[in-house]
Amino acid sequence: MNREAIPEVMKAAVLTKPWEIEIRELPVPEVGENEVLVKVMAVGVCGSDVHYYEHGRIGRFVVEKPIILGHECSGVVVATGERVSRVKVGDRVAVEPGVPCGTCDYCKQGRYNLCPDVSFLATPPVDGAFVQYIKHREDFLYPIPDHLSFEEAALIEPFSVGIHAARRAGLTPGSTVAIMGMGPVGLMAVVAARAFGASTIIATDLVPKRLAAAEKLGATHTVHILERQPEEAIREITGGEGVDVAFETAGHPKALQSALASVRRGGKLSIVGLPPQDLIELNVPLIADRELDIFGVFRYANVYPQAIRFLSSGLADVRELVTDRYPLEGTRDALERARTQKEKSVKVFVYPNGLPE
Repeated sequence: MNREAIPEVMKAAVLTKPWEIEIRELPVPEVGENEVLVKVMAVGVCGSDVHYYEHGRIGRFVVEKPIILGHECSGVVVATGERVSRVKVGDRVAVEPGVPCGTCDYCKQGRYNLCPDVSFLATPPVDGAFVQYIKHREDFLYPIPDHLSFEEAALIEPFSVGIHAARRAGLTPGSTVAIMGMGPVGLMAVVAARAFGASTIIATDLVPKRLAAAEKLGATHTVHILERQPEEAIREITGGEGVDVAFETAGHPKALQSALASVRRGGKLSIVGLPPQDLIELNVPLIADRELDIFGVFRYANVYPQAIRFLSSGLADVRELVTDRYPLEGTRDALERARTQKEKSVKVFVYPNGLPE
């Protein structure tokens, strides 16, 4: 095993039960022959982290024992197993958090995001990245260029969701797109739509700060949903037609219904956000009459290399999304910030090995 000098113990922010985070000392992981030890430099706080922190569960995934949250991460390779060949000590890397089995039918079809045995960071019972070091299989680590920051590399994760949604819907150059909800995933979906050549990108939300961020990232139009009905505004912007593709990223029933109503005849809807309830009323006659295609979007697959190329090209400056920075000891404060300050904060980050200078 190749390695630089690393400690025997590390600090980790551990969710012991809802609302409680403890800073603990744990052994630094020992890597297997095809695994890599990564010194974690930046971790974005995701809505799922906040949900586990608040409720201790998301759907069928239940926190039954103490867990380390955080899955949007990047870092530096500090040790490699004997059979590792794709990365080396010193490489700066983006971490794709889900490692599938590689042998099931879904994996063999290239749809490894559907693998029933995937090990995904910060999804119970798997520990995540609010910790100084993680071990990860080498084929789900991706070297990043020197000019890409650790924050940008961590944002590859939510960006990949937007790219996967665009791929699922067959987004093509010149398309018109509406994106409902300007949380971090929605904002990165704006960048994805721009990368795929959309000519009109309409962003909707109720927080002015997030709509302003969407404009900076490439939205051609923004709609404040407390001031205008989004579907009416979208019809007006598109000359009465509606958009070719709508993304619902807010996870809100009304946003989903608005997205559906905003799609033109023969158009497409990608459902990205997860609502709190299982059943939502949808206008089935409208779906049939307009012959709409509806796509579920679950994470992503085979996206990270393309996402890195897009962000490395300077397509959009996503660093401005980072509004709040916390050391590892401030993980609970970071989660509270993300939970309670949605009008002031866009993306909250934790830095397990120290705040950037």
